[in-house]
Amino acid sequence: MSDQLPHPMTPQDCLVAIMVAVSASDENIRTAELVKIQSAVNMLPVFADYDIDRMKQVSQVVFDLFEQEEGLDALFGLIRDNLPERLFETAYALACDVAAADGVIAGTELRLLEEIRYELNIDRLHAAAIERGARARHVV
Repeated sequence: MSDQLPHPMTPQDCLVAIMVAVSASDENIRTAELVKIQSAVNMLPVFADYDIDRMKQVSQVVFDLFEQEEGLDALFGLIRDNLPERLFETAYALACDVAAADGVIAGTELRLLEEIRYELNIDRLHAAAIERGARARHVV
């Protein structure tokens, strides 16, 4: 990990990693998903001081981990170690937005969202509200 990123993952890196993971989970990264990720990084206050050049490196870490047998577990370990709890719901909301961005949520994306809910201990009622908001923002 340290040879791929110049310093440990920042909370913002973790948010980017979750968004990239959702996009890549169905092995088909769509333009709408990439636009959603870029838009989130450009517009949201949590990314105000983020070095956008790190997005490529963080994405590569996710892709490399997805090639490993226990890569998803390793990704969640990195997230848990580097993402403050106050950003867990933000991470889930961003994941839902990326999943909904192209108007189709694949089964693999649904399973990853379920795993994110579990790993970040997102309350079921809060998760339902976040999911409903994403659905409302991306209805066609």
